[in-house]
Amino acid sequence: MEGRKQNERGDISLLGSAGTKYSFDYDPTVLETFPNRHPDRDYFVKFNCPEFTSLCPITGQPDFATIYISYVPKIRMVESKSLKLYLFSFRNHGDFHEDCVNIIMNDLIKLMDPKYIEVWGKFLPRGGISIDPYCNYGEKGTRWEQVAWDRLTHHDLYPESIDNR
Repeated sequence: MEGRKQNERGDISLLGSAGTKYSFDYDPTVLETFPNRHPDRDYFVKFNCPEFTSLCPITGQPDFATIYISYVPKIRMVESKSLKLYLFSFRNHGDFHEDCVNIIMNDLIKLMDPKYIEVWGKFLPRGGISIDPYCNYGEKGTRWEQVAWDRLTHHDLYPESIDNR
């Protein structure tokens, strides 16, 4: 990022830092943003985190998932290293799968105020059953509100076979 002005980089302090610290406790304050350099264009940004881990709030056993995050930015975008550290901070966090994906989405909405966002968790089976919670949000009063409804009602019409886990 050398050569870019501070206002073009946003509030990024983790990227390029050799002193990365991993929090083992849920920590949304680690999230950082930078300005969307193309706010006049709608486009998706997608993150895949295949090594997400949280804890069952009842048994304390680990839950493993791939978390998919897709969003259409407005003014701010999430910086990927801070997102990685944020998702890592769930490692010792005890919450149900459905809560984890909604917490992630809510934190990212608060951080970025995107036009549209969706978070999908594909958790590995425990006790013979897998859980794949999906949540989304479209900015109220815009076409993205309708997109959110349409994607929610059609998001899993063609589920994959379970032989891939």
